[in-house]
Amino acid sequence: MSAAWELLALSSSLLLVVLAQGGKYSKEANEAAAAGSPQRQEAGEFRVVKLNQIWEKAQRLHLSAVKLAELHSDLKIQEKDELSWKKLKAEGLDEDGEKEAKLRRNLHVIMTKYGMNGKKDAQLVDTNYIKDGTESDVLDDPRLEKLWSKAKTSGKFSDQELDKLWREFKHHKEKIHEYNILLETVSRTEEIHKNMINPSEEDQFKEEILHGKHTELKDKMRSINQGFDRLRKISHQGYDTASEFEEPRVIDLWDMAKSANFTEKELESFREELKHFEAKIEKHHHYQKQLEISHQKLKHVEGTGDKDHLSRNKEKYVMLEEKTKELGYKVKKHLQDLSSRLSRGLQHNEL
Repeated sequence: MSAAWELLALSSSLLLVVLAQGGKYSKEANEAAAAGSPQRQEAGEFRVVKLNQIWEKAQRLHLSAVKLAELHSDLKIQEKDELSWKKLKAEGLDEDGEKEAKLRRNLHVIMTKYGMNGKKDAQLVDTNYIKDGTESDVLDDPRLEKLWSKAKTSGKFSDQELDKLWREFKHHKEKIHEYNILLETVSRTEEIHKNMINPSEEDQFKEEILHGKHTELKDKMRSINQGFDRLRKISHQGYDTASEFEEPRVIDLWDMAKSANFTEKELESFREELKHFEAKIEKHHHYQKQLEISHQKLKHVEGTGDKDHLSRNKEKYVMLEEKTKELGYKVKKHLQDLSSRLSRGLQHNEL
């Protein structure tokens, strides 16, 4: 591996410093955990030690029940990808280190999303869009703030539609955030690469990887621009009752699918798959709401001292929590599969 990419790997790994809990995790600890050692049994939740450390840290933060369930789903996806990468590495199939670098970026996104990257106020609070008359989250973008303010005072939206629109705004904010993380990573890599003397053939190969990252950046920016145009249109005109999809992630995928190199039959197949995906998301939303209600009720019952009532509420809460985690994983895995399928169609456009 070249010095440039070793330096990038080192800078990325510094992110894990915030996870230290009385000692550094090691390669041996990860392998022991994956093998089902006593250390793995003690940690319990994940087969990768650093993911257990993130999970344990998250449980000490003031995250809502829903956000914890969401983090659990993200970490399950990350765990699956980490274990797949370890198998590839053992077989010598990640010589350029690109898959490993992608895992680091994904982990960076997760930690930033849930406020565990060492920066204050980075945490996304997962509550209703209105609490005591004010928004429970900020959009961090004057254009979005202006559009949201216009929409909620326009009188064109019911409470249910405002709730739906707020989810679209938050989704757009997260897309911008992920774009900025990728841009920062690519820019840092380019700066290191530019300062290298006598680049080798391996470095030239890394340039090709960087070109791929620029394509990914371009796709993300196109999605952001399309998303902002949509939010601006909805904020001014209200929702179109004839709209085919309602969920922000599904709308994004459908908009991109229509510009991909799909045949008519493939596009129709993708549309049907998106309908199934949206139904899965709606079911997940339902359980998220039930989990939040159960969490609030549990906190109330804890103060009454009624042990029987508390036991029943705990059982219900645990059941809802597990179901929410399970559905969250399925939604994220389905999204990952659909995004990969779409990416192949968009790549054909570039050829």
